Order: sequence, then structure tokens, then C-alpha cells
Amino acid sequence: MFLDLEPVFNNIGARLPFAYAFVPEDSGISEPVEVSGAVENRAGIVTLSADVSFTHETACDRCLKPLKAPFQKQFSHVLVQTLADEDDDEFVEVQDMHFDLDALLREDILLALPSKTLCKADCKGLCPICGADLNETTCSCKKPVDPRLAVLQQLLTDESS
Repeated sequence: MFLDLEPVFNNIGARLPFAYAFVPEDSGISEPVEVSGAVENRAGIVTLSADVSFTHETACDRCLKPLKAPFQKQFSHVLVQTLADEDDDEFVEVQDMHFDLDALLREDILLALPSKTLCKADCKGLCPICGADLNETTCSCKKPVDPRLAVLQQLLTDESS
């Protein structure tokens, strides 16, 4: 969604509310993201506040079971017309008084998603040898011995005999 921010930047006390839904491109999110918020000019400082919510469909990182988790987050940014320092990521630059809100929110959402998603805190995952789901069954697979330590393993088995 493109916002025309000229009335907000030029009028102290101005407020531009918005509410819409979008699907972020190249994000892996297939559900529409519900967005609501406003851009406000308070004493010459223009701030953007947005609430986003959607259902995040993913898989457990240990057992690969599909998961659906609700995601709700609030984002806030200070908007400026020009940046004094280009490396300053504290402010968001608005060029030509037009702003692409989708691109900013897509970036915010991707950075806020959890790096690890589990179906439950004590998920045991999959057996690396046979692929059995260790949450549902136990397997009798033996862990392979590191070939560098095979000689030591043989010494232990010879000693116990």
C-alpha cells in the first residue's frame, strides 16, 4: 500500500489512519496479513505505528510436523524526509512524500518471526538414522561410533570380555 504523506509532514497534528490486508512477496507467508495503524505528526515528529496479525504456517524444526501459530506484533518507526547519516537505521527515509508500507512491514515481519519453531518445548525430533518420530515411538538404532574413536571402542569391548 502506498501512502501519500505530504499532508502529514506539512501539518502538525495531522493523522493518516490505514487498515488493509496483503500477502508479503517472497516471504513464505501464504496467509493474508491484516494491518491496521496510523501515521501521525506530533510536534513535527512523524511516526508510523502498525499492528499486524496473521496465521503463520510452518513446520516444527525438529520433527517436521506442520504447525499453525497465530502471529501478532506491533511495529513503530520514525519517518523523516532526509537522513543526515545513511547508516542510521533508527529512522526511515520517505522520498517524494510517497511511502511503500508493504515493503517496510514485510521486512519487519521477517525479522520478527522466530528463528526456531517447535511443536512443543520438549520435542524429541526425528531419529537421524531411521527417521522415526521420537515423540511417538522409540527406535533401537545404535549411534554410530566416530571412526576416529573406533580403536578406543574396541579396547572397551575387549576389556569387558
